[in-house]
Amino acid sequence: MTTDLTVAVWPGVTPRLLRTGPETLAEYTDAGGFAPLADPEQLLDAVQASGLLGRGGAAFPLAVKLRTVRDNGRDAGGAVVIANGEEGEPASVKDRWLLRNRPHTVLDGLRLAARVVEADRAYVYVSDRRAADSVADALTSCPWAGDLSIELITVSPGYVAGEESAAVHMINGGPAKPTDKPPRPFEEGVGGRPTLISNVETLAQLAYVHGHGAEQFRAVGTDGSPGTFLATVTGAGRPAALYELPHGVAVADVLTLHGVAAAEVRGALMGGYFAGLLNRGVLDTTLDHESVRALGSGLGCGAIGFLTEDCPVAVAASVLAYFDRENAGQCGSCFNGTAAMAAVAIALRDGVATDEDLARLRRWSVVLRGRGACATLDGAANMAGTLLAQFPDVVTRHLENNCQTCRSGAFTAQRPYEVEQLEAVVTV
Repeated sequence: MTTDLTVAVWPGVTPRLLRTGPETLAEYTDAGGFAPLADPEQLLDAVQASGLLGRGGAAFPLAVKLRTVRDNGRDAGGAVVIANGEEGEPASVKDRWLLRNRPHTVLDGLRLAARVVEADRAYVYVSDRRAADSVADALTSCPWAGDLSIELITVSPGYVAGEESAAVHMINGGPAKPTDKPPRPFEEGVGGRPTLISNVETLAQLAYVHGHGAEQFRAVGTDGSPGTFLATVTGAGRPAALYELPHGVAVADVLTLHGVAAAEVRGALMGGYFAGLLNRGVLDTTLDHESVRALGSGLGCGAIGFLTEDCPVAVAASVLAYFDRENAGQCGSCFNGTAAMAAVAIALRDGVATDEDLARLRRWSVVLRGRGACATLDGAANMAGTLLAQFPDVVTRHLENNCQTCRSGAFTAQRPYEVEQLEAVVTV
């Protein structure tokens, strides 16, 4: 578990989201925050032109989401907006940091999203206690509190609790567990109304687009992945770091910034636990959605764990065991599938798996995709599939019980590369 956090902006890039110390309302408004929104349609056009993609993991275009919920809401008596800050991904800290340090920015983005989709109700959905306290304090001084009903919802932390249908289910009075789709929240969500669920970083980026325009938003990044993003970087025996990076930076350059020699890197856990593993080929890519997707992986929530001394098989076994413990326990395919894949990976780690076990793991990594109410099983399948595809030689050594790394003491973390933000060394 990591207890120190370095916070820094990419050299030469003007910070958009990261800053030194928590923001005050006066600082935010003096910098242009909470500026009046005269024309929601004009802002929607700016979001479209900006190419802003969601920062929660799926990288879905925000403009499409906004327009869909707005149109659905007009036919259903109004829409609802949720700022999703339930950061169930243990290897990510960006949402907690934003809610603790930039609550006014997030609330401004929530206000703007509500105006665009013509919502009169909004929620901030969090599990981190310090984040909840920060938002509660910010809500007491909102300059627009009378224009929008905002409720702070706190939930017990959990991997599935931040899934969009789980958030809706909890706000509607049920447990924070995913529900079957359809309908999806943009069709029928809180109180049966079309609901926009946006990650808090996405909303903070929306506030930036409103304040600075689409052209300035696109001044950094790539054509397909414009703007900056918050990356949580862990592993390699270094303290965790939260970096604001322009899309398109080279992984090798991020390693230099993080103080890690490329020669020491065996691979990476990409996009948190969901997107799986990449081998040393990750060193030759850039951090944008199109490039990482071309490797058969995903940038996801921007969490990257670099593997140096840790064995990829052991890391995969720990992640699969985590999925086995953290699944919602309500879909048989996921409940049984995560347990089965975890059991094979643990046996492989310990040098007692067979060829038949490996064949089953390979088959499960394909046939179990898309089952269940949420994407937890997909994440487990991604982990199993990428382990087999990216590290075949390491897997073979484990079949022969010949992994010297694991023989000297296997990596067995309960929550691999977990970040717990306690202290921050800030460089902006």
